[in-house]
Formats: sequence, C-alpha cells, structure tokens
Amino acid sequence: MASKKIQSALISVYYKDNLEPIIALLKQHGVKIYSTGGTQKFIEDQDAEVIPVEELTGYPSIFGGRVKTLHPKIFGGILHRREHEGDVSQTTEFDIPAIDLVIVDLYPFEETVASGASEADTIEKIDIGGISLIRAAAKNFKDVVIIASKAQYGELEEKLKTQSGATTLEDRRYFATQAFQVSSHYDTHIFKYFNQTEDIKALKISENKAKTLRYGENPHQAAHFFGDLNEMFDQLNGKELSYNNLVDIDAAVALIAEFKGETAFAILKHTNACGVAIAPTVKEAYQKAFAADTTSAFGGVLVTNQTVDLAAAETMNSLFFEVLIAPSFENDALELLKSKKNRILLLQKIAAPGTKLVKTLLNGFIEQDKDLKTETIADFKVMTKVAPSDEEKKALVFAAKICKHTKSNTIVLSNSNQLFASGVGQTSRVDALKQAIEKAGSFGFDLKGAVMASDAFFPFPDCVEIAHGAGINAVVQPGGSIKDKDSIDYCDAYGMSMVMTGVRHFKH
Repeated sequence: MASKKIQSALISVYYKDNLEPIIALLKQHGVKIYSTGGTQKFIEDQDAEVIPVEELTGYPSIFGGRVKTLHPKIFGGILHRREHEGDVSQTTEFDIPAIDLVIVDLYPFEETVASGASEADTIEKIDIGGISLIRAAAKNFKDVVIIASKAQYGELEEKLKTQSGATTLEDRRYFATQAFQVSSHYDTHIFKYFNQTEDIKALKISENKAKTLRYGENPHQAAHFFGDLNEMFDQLNGKELSYNNLVDIDAAVALIAEFKGETAFAILKHTNACGVAIAPTVKEAYQKAFAADTTSAFGGVLVTNQTVDLAAAETMNSLFFEVLIAPSFENDALELLKSKKNRILLLQKIAAPGTKLVKTLLNGFIEQDKDLKTETIADFKVMTKVAPSDEEKKALVFAAKICKHTKSNTIVLSNSNQLFASGVGQTSRVDALKQAIEKAGSFGFDLKGAVMASDAFFPFPDCVEIAHGAGINAVVQPGGSIKDKDSIDYCDAYGMSMVMTGVRHFKH
C-alpha cells in the first residue's frame, strides 16, 4: 500500500487540544518539525526540537500574521512529487526540504459569525495560509499526510503508534478526503456569510455532523440525519430517534410554536395533528387534544409548550406514544414517564432555526422560504353581511393555525380552544370536509356553532353548503377564486359569516 515513513512535519494550529501525544510520537520517531508562533512555543514546551518557519523561508511573519507560511519553500516542500525527476532536481536547486506531514486547522470563522462579531473581526477569521496548506497537502496525498482538524488527531495518533511512524497510500487518501471536506465546509460558510447581502442564486449546504438512523421511512431504506440535534433537544429517555420520528418531531415543533403565550398541547400522527387544544393547564390541554381522536393518538408524537407536571404525566402515562416534547419536565413527572424504557422524551431548548426549506426533486433541488405567516384577527376581511362574533374570531384564528400545518387539501373544524376534526391530504376539498364532519361525529362532537378553516379557496359553494348543514356558522379561507361570490352569497342567504385572509397555506 505504498507505505511511507514520516520524516518531516509542518505543524501550525489554532486549537492545540490533544496535540501532545502526537508531538511525543513524532519526537520518538525522529521527525523534523517546522512550526509557527504559538504552535512553535507549544511544541517546545513538550521538549521537542522545532525549526521556525521564518528560519526556513528567510522571511518573518508579516502583516499582523496574515502571511506566515505562504512561501515557495513551504509549498514546494509539500507539493513536489517525490518520484518526479524534474521536481526533485528543483528541490535541490532551490534548497527546498520535503514536508511529509502537515497538521493545520482553520481560524474559527463559523464560531465568530455565530458570536455576532463585527464584520472586521469576522473577516480576520477567514483563513488564507491554513486553507492553502490543506489543499496543497491533500492534492499531493500520494506523498503527504494532511491532518486538517483536531477531530482527526486521534486517528493520526493510532496510525503513528501501530505503523511505527509510517502511513499507507490508503491512509493518506483517507486523510485527504477528510481535508477536502473541511475546506469545502469552511468555504461554504464564508460564501453564505457574504451572500446574506449579495443574494447570489446558489445552493450551498454543508453539515459536518452526521447521525446514522436505524432506517428511513421503511426498513429497506438507509437514512442519515445531518445536523446537531443536541442543539435543539436533550433526549431524556427512550430509544434512538428514527427517520419517521424526526419528520413528525419537525412538524410538531412547528405547530406548537404557533401558540405563544398560551398553554397548548398537540398530538400528531404522520405529521398531521389529530388533536390540538389550549387550556389553563397542560393536563387539561392534553385531555382535550386526546379527546379529538382517541384512536389516532396511539403511537403518536405529543408536544406541549409548557412544563409537564405530575398531574399531566399521570394522565398521559397510560397512552402508548412514541415521543413527548416539552420545554421542561418536573422531576416526579419525568420519573413516571421514564417507566416506559422506549418512550422518547425530548426537552426542547430552542426553536427550529432557519428561514428556508430545501428538498431534492427530479435531478436537482427546490428551495423556498418557510411559511412564517400566521393570520390574526387583524388580517381578517369580513366578506359577508354577518360578521363573526368575538368568540368565533378567536376560533377562526385557532383553526387557521392548525390548518396551516396540515397536509393539503385540508379542512379544520374547531371551536376557540379545541380541534374537533380535520380532513387531511384529500384530492378534493369536499372530500376533506366530509371526512372531517364524519370524524367529528364519530368522536361525539356536536358541530353546531363550530368554525371551519380551509387552506385554500373554495372553487364552488359546495363546501359552505355542506358546512352549514353540519351546523357550522363561521368560515375562514384565503379567497381568490373567480367564484368567491357564490360562496359569499350562500353564507349571506343562510346567516353564516365568512372572513378571507388573502393568504393560502398549501402544505404538500
């Protein structure tokens, strides 16, 4: 495998954590070390001999450290081909020593952006020498080992130990691949920083953290999650999250975020809410949400925006559910809920970040803004002779929030604090309404005085006719049909109220 003994190394790193064992091994194998600034002092403190880069290049570090390693003797030492007669001849001619190992990392650009630093400070964290060294060493992996992150220190240490200070071509190719991942990730975040103001149409996504999932939507599909779940959640109990769990959790946290300042509870199945309620306590909100569909709640994902106390935990503990998400848990409630070892309990620490949605499609990707528009009473335009009452307006806002997070075509039926039923993912709006009415009846809800929300306009008056027959008095919809007037006229003829928002909420 073209094993090569490491005889010389260039080390220049920002993070020096866990570098000591590598220095000790290089010293043990008689490796000549070149270094710069703080790294040089760190290595000297390990009682290892170091040749300053300035001594090799004949130039000091200049421009406040912006230029240290950018020199032909450094890059020639890395890039020259050891088996190329012309390259070797030139190393002799220009007194360029071979460099077999490069250990370098990059200034913390992402962390600096996240800290809210000024533009001037952020720009200074764009690494030039480091990224150039990484690319040069990775390009010449046939002869050079590149370690581009402290995350790889342990792997290098193991190779040095088990292979007596040598590496194989397979090792070097592996480290080069890691290096190009580091450099591409770094450049992606720099581009995204600059593109906040320039808005160049390019899709750049890079995520270093990867988690292998048990499987995808189905057992025959492999799947991974790319991202930092620990940033959003502390998992307090249960088995590993699955692909379907994550999809439902995403839908759950998006829905519950609509109910700021209220004690809300939702139960979701296959990303659609089968129960939603607001109440004075989490226990009561859960009970009302559960009552909306006691069948679908089995195996569902539960979410609340308030602390789960013992009273709530005792009430929901008998239900088999996959996941419960909450911002906090009282200790006694947590202990009770942990009695089911596979039950996933998530403490949500932050809201889902980001304003964009990306999806693979055909031979490319589609990107769109997240649907962050939520209508309030102020957004309602009364279209009928009869205006909704204050209580009906509250109910219409409640129903519209749920409708926004439900698969199209959808109809939602509710009062001001409880989902009665919804018709989800239907190919016709009439079918969605009929499904919702039948479901509400099957769970004992009287729809007299209920309200109806639709995610898109009514192309015909049939939906308001059916709703009126079920006892529904008030309707919210976006409007925009060329036949809006037909639905409005029907409402006027039968004393129903209708408001329009001008905002469609398709969710495909």
